[in-house]
Amino acid sequence: MKLFSLILPVALLSSFSSSAMKDSADELRARAASFDCSWFLRAAFDKPADSDALDAVLKKMDATAASFHSAQADFEWQIYEKVIDEIYEIDTGTMYYRRVGKEVEMMAEVKKAGDSPDTLKPEPKYVLFSGGKLRLYQPKIDQVTEFDVGKNRSEFEGYFTLGFGGSGQDLVKAWDVTYVGPEKIDGIQTAQLRLVPKSEKVKNVYKEVFLWIDLERGISLQQKFVQPSGDYRLVKFSNIQVNGRKIPDEVFKLKTTSKTQTVLPKG
Repeated sequence: MKLFSLILPVALLSSFSSSAMKDSADELRARAASFDCSWFLRAAFDKPADSDALDAVLKKMDATAASFHSAQADFEWQIYEKVIDEIYEIDTGTMYYRRVGKEVEMMAEVKKAGDSPDTLKPEPKYVLFSGGKLRLYQPKIDQVTEFDVGKNRSEFEGYFTLGFGGSGQDLVKAWDVTYVGPEKIDGIQTAQLRLVPKSEKVKNVYKEVFLWIDLERGISLQQKFVQPSGDYRLVKFSNIQVNGRKIPDEVFKLKTTSKTQTVLPKG
């Protein structure tokens, strides 16, 4: 199994779209203390291209990471294919993150899917990362596809917290990061960052990633993952709650049935 084709949440969920359900195992292989933030805004607008602006964003992410323990957000994925020059699929749902001790857990619940906002219909799918294992549950066929990430566990955890509880220090360890400039997303001032993978394995999956970081909260409001082919996946977060009410333990469990089959891909 090519583990690095799984390391990003966006890559994971978009790979589990309705158009890819027939061959999910193969597709897997192929595919957060409020304070005055005016100094961030000054850095972003007065020196939009220099290292001071980037350092300000990374320090805010560090501060958020230091107190981060949980987050949840609604999402909308837009999947674009360059050959046809259009967005051919949209997925919506909710993502949950929590840190338990040194472990990071993530549950992503896809609720609806379609080729446009007007054609969205129920299409439940679940992706759970917990205990060093990655599990995809497809209720429609009542099947769980399970991967043991093994020695890559810490790497997976770092990617799953990309823009959600991950620190700026960790970000620059795995990516070459540049500051693109300020941009408002839904009326919220953000800093757009461009990330280029340092790992050649990751670069084979995504040549670059863009994050739009909320300057007040130090979390990602939007993410864009660009493949070498020019195809991309754009994810927009809304109703974000960081360190809010405790997320029930049940959220981080797959609700399978007595007849659910588990598949353990080889390789």
